[in-house]
Amino acid sequence: MILPRLHATKIANSLTHVAIYGRVSTTNHGQDVSMQTRELEQFATARGWRLVDSYLDLGISGSKDKRPQLDRLMADAHKRRFDIVIVWRFDRFARSVSHLLRALETFQALGIAFVSLSEQMDTTTPAGNMVFTVLGAVAELERSLIVERVRAGLRNARTKGKTLGRPRKAVDTVRIATLRAQGLSLRSIASELGVGLATLHRASVPRSKTR
Repeated sequence: MILPRLHATKIANSLTHVAIYGRVSTTNHGQDVSMQTRELEQFATARGWRLVDSYLDLGISGSKDKRPQLDRLMADAHKRRFDIVIVWRFDRFARSVSHLLRALETFQALGIAFVSLSEQMDTTTPAGNMVFTVLGAVAELERSLIVERVRAGLRNARTKGKTLGRPRKAVDTVRIATLRAQGLSLRSIASELGVGLATLHRASVPRSKTR
């Protein structure tokens, strides 16, 4: 997950195009996104980076899946309109750790660096790359633990004789035979009984084998 050295060298040695993202949950309780943007712009200026655009979601909860300006930022990232994304704090940008990591992986694949001022995470530096690597490792460990817990639960259920998966729907085989005798197709019978064709076939096979 470490950014390529060539990309880091480019960031260090050239005027870099920067995008800033800011968000406030509400605009009627004294929240003002300018507090975020002011610090982000000052940081970019101090590093000698050129501001390309500001993506500001105003009055939008961080839990929402759809954020117009964040969606626009991600679309522009794929167009390579900028080299770095700067945010004020992780929770202003991402809904969760997994969302943050997915975005960082997208940026990395596109050769775009990421900076969060409050957490002092800066993937243009070796220390920032290390934080990204640690976050990725923790997330991977968490995914592995979840998978193992699910598998352990399934093994435990099987040893206790529990049937896993959805219970099979009971089908009236006599009713099937009656409808077949009336000339109905299997598809029509399945529709009549409210079952799938596969379920109908399973119920019909034993009868055909006994003939």
